[in-house]
Amino acid sequence: MDLDPRRLRVLREVARRGGVMRAAEALFLTPSAVSQQLAQLEREVGLALIDRSQRSVSLTPAGRVLAGYAERVEEELAEAKRELTRFTERLAGPVRIAAFPTVITHVLVPAMRELAVRHPSITPTIHEIYGRPALQELRLGAVDVLITEQDMGLPVLSQPSLRTRLLYVDEYRIVLPPGWSDPPSTVDEVLRRPWVAGDPNQACGQALERLAGLHGVEPRKVHVITEFGPTLALVAAGHGVAIVPELALLDVPEGEVRVSDIRDVGARRLDAVTRVGGTPSGEPDPVQAVVIEAIEEATAALEDSLRTRLTQEVA
Repeated sequence: MDLDPRRLRVLREVARRGGVMRAAEALFLTPSAVSQQLAQLEREVGLALIDRSQRSVSLTPAGRVLAGYAERVEEELAEAKRELTRFTERLAGPVRIAAFPTVITHVLVPAMRELAVRHPSITPTIHEIYGRPALQELRLGAVDVLITEQDMGLPVLSQPSLRTRLLYVDEYRIVLPPGWSDPPSTVDEVLRRPWVAGDPNQACGQALERLAGLHGVEPRKVHVITEFGPTLALVAAGHGVAIVPELALLDVPEGEVRVSDIRDVGARRLDAVTRVGGTPSGEPDPVQAVVIEAIEEATAALEDSLRTRLTQEVA
């Protein structure tokens, strides 16, 4: 029997994602096209691979066995790509990157500009997705490189199937309304003011919870905001104080908020996370490696301009 690797990939995606609809989304196909590919694969092997007796699609025992081989075929093809890359200096191919807005604006945009000059045949695509959904997409193979944020007070993400690489330590700053005549000067004082708080599942929200626990204060969260733009706008309008990373301050005009000189707040870490390949070499994809290198360079380039601006604002 002849097996088409493209149809094996469809079966693999159905197995990993638990259904035709989600597999179709991941493969950028219609559900009808996925069903047709599965039916053709069943004709090729002469066996039922999909159990259609129930409303939800599931694999038959034969389907599960073949899906396991399909996973190995995908890994071997990835390893072949890595090995062949050693014979040419030209890197090419798509790389799917998931990140959140501040990193997209200040890191990925300049990194992509540099990549276009050095490696014009690499085609990065950026997806604004983060948190648990982004990790799931990385594990499933829908994303190749994931940029994560996490409060430095929490354990580093560590899973056998993932490789985490520190990109940047982004110090937190407390921002205050510029019109306040009696700005707080200590963490304990600032915790007792009204807050424009971050989402507790994100780094700045985690930082506020950590500080509140250390000082035994229950902060008064007047507003809970996910994005830094609205957070800084509410602070500028006098509605409370906020914790933001230094990177977010690049998005606000100078003088619109007051940057406190309180420094014992901590930091968040930005990491590049990739899958650990199940191939014999275990080495990262060369294309992904140069993309991460460009991201690292763009991140490092932010430091000087950020330090200069913040020094001027605190002064």
